[in-house]
Amino acid sequence: MTDIGAILDKAFKSLRAKTDFCPKVLLTLGSGLGNAIDGMDIRDVVDYRDIEGMPVSTVRGHKGRYLFGYISGVPTCVMQGRIHYYEGYEPWQCVMPTRLAGMLGAKVLFATNVSGGITYPDKGAIMRIVDHISLVPSPLRGGNCDSLGVRFPDMTKAYDERLGSVLDAVAQRHGIDLKKGVYIQMQGPQFETASEVRMAKILGADVVGMSTAIEVIAARHMGLKVVGMSCVVNAACGVTGESLDNVVEEDAFRISGDKIKTLIFEGIKDIGEII
Repeated sequence: MTDIGAILDKAFKSLRAKTDFCPKVLLTLGSGLGNAIDGMDIRDVVDYRDIEGMPVSTVRGHKGRYLFGYISGVPTCVMQGRIHYYEGYEPWQCVMPTRLAGMLGAKVLFATNVSGGITYPDKGAIMRIVDHISLVPSPLRGGNCDSLGVRFPDMTKAYDERLGSVLDAVAQRHGIDLKKGVYIQMQGPQFETASEVRMAKILGADVVGMSTAIEVIAARHMGLKVVGMSCVVNAACGVTGESLDNVVEEDAFRISGDKIKTLIFEGIKDIGEII
């Protein structure tokens, strides 16, 4: 059995040797949302490839690095690039960037992603994630790291409603139509079939993607509070009948970039005042 705890310890020591920054918030950037942090006061940059034992992002648009600095005055670690299950990594490897940020001191995970819309098919729609469904094996499989969390963590309130209400308030102040709903994580990398999307809808999902849920599981296992939002980049397969051959992930930011930046910068500012 892989000694995940030992691998994490080595990776943490490797990362800590490269930065002494202590974040309060971990922000994960979804595909095509890299420009959402323009204006961040960056103090340190650490590439994943320079951290011992860390998997490397292989997907276009995911730079595979941490940015450490301040967003709206709040000490923040930004994951500029995810590790996806469909890249061939094990779930526990996919959540290593989340784990390490928590070990550095982050208390909140602010997760963002782009998705296919089921209930909300309009390109550029933004949805606050209130719950998720994961169809990917759990990142907690295998031996439990008791130093990180309990064997059977509670997921009743995986997404913190108090933090969610902070985003709601930001949206209301700025007239942003912030939807609420359930995100489902599929394995990918292929887009879902129309039948799979119908299944997801029956299960209660409002948008569908290939990330986030397992990161949230790892964060909650470590005791981090979670808030999340998803930006629709295309209607999910079968919802409108349109082909998914030409999905451009950057379209989500092109359409709703100002709104996304407002939710991130003001959301983190307000979250920083209550954590």
